[in-house]
Amino acid sequence: MNRGDTGDQLTVGLAQIAPVLLNRDATTAKIIAAIGEAAAGGCQLVAFGEGLLPGYPRWIELTNGAEFNSPVQKELHARYLDQAVQIESGHLTEICQAAADHRITVVLGCIERPADRGGHSLYASLVYIDAAGEIQSVHRKLMPTYEERLSWSPGDGHGLRVHPLGPFTVGGLNCWENWMPLARAAMSAQGEDLHIAIWPGSARLTQDITRFMALEGRSYLLSVSGLLRASDISPDVPHADLILQGAPDVLANGGSCIAGPDGEWVVSPVIEEERVVIATLDHSKVREERQNFDPVGHYSRPDIFQLQVNRSRQSLVKWQADEPGGS
Repeated sequence: MNRGDTGDQLTVGLAQIAPVLLNRDATTAKIIAAIGEAAAGGCQLVAFGEGLLPGYPRWIELTNGAEFNSPVQKELHARYLDQAVQIESGHLTEICQAAADHRITVVLGCIERPADRGGHSLYASLVYIDAAGEIQSVHRKLMPTYEERLSWSPGDGHGLRVHPLGPFTVGGLNCWENWMPLARAAMSAQGEDLHIAIWPGSARLTQDITRFMALEGRSYLLSVSGLLRASDISPDVPHADLILQGAPDVLANGGSCIAGPDGEWVVSPVIEEERVVIATLDHSKVREERQNFDPVGHYSRPDIFQLQVNRSRQSLVKWQADEPGGS
């Protein structure tokens, strides 16, 4: 029996952990440890917060990030690029191997530096790794939010995909994408009934939208947040003293939680705790709540409303084949 084949039941883990900021290797080690902890707790899936590997750019709002041509911002951005994830270079290989070793699906928020966009721009990506350790999709955040636009690039619709896992159909979005009605509709239309919303870490962000989205979709809604404390910023981070000068002890307080398809809490927001939160979900609850409302089924009007989604991967250049005999 596969770990996902458990009838109506699926056990999930929300890994609310902090990165070792701007340290890809050290943060990868923490992620692998959390994968092992979730697997030991019987989880078939474990999810991590937005941009966890190698961290969310909290320094922007603390160090006058909008100053043009700032040597401080340039040095921090250069380190961010250096420590970001380039999947083509094997930076997720150890995490994929851990997923395979433990036979557990991993949903990971990372900062991607993709080779297909030249290798020197950053994207907030949600990576779906199956229990065989294979990367099944990479979703690049459609629109960075506010100060994130000083660091991250806009993504595309290529990763707006869902995946079967046991009795559920799993999809996910990054942070404020979850406020985008059409992005939510694109996921629901694919049969999603377990949605994973990944966040950098704030109960203020998760405490309302988690229950709302669960009710809207009549689905389970997992909000997975990161943490960041002043102690997670090591002295070798460029301008660490400047970052910490105006920073509180806790920069991101978590808020990971789970709401059921009736909008009620399965796990209420967890604050300022670094741990793997484990819960077992029951797919029959989805079927019960779809009796009176199904947003893309019996309670939709495709004769009136239709959504068009472009899932092409963005690229600056479209290469054509060389002419025969060309030099």
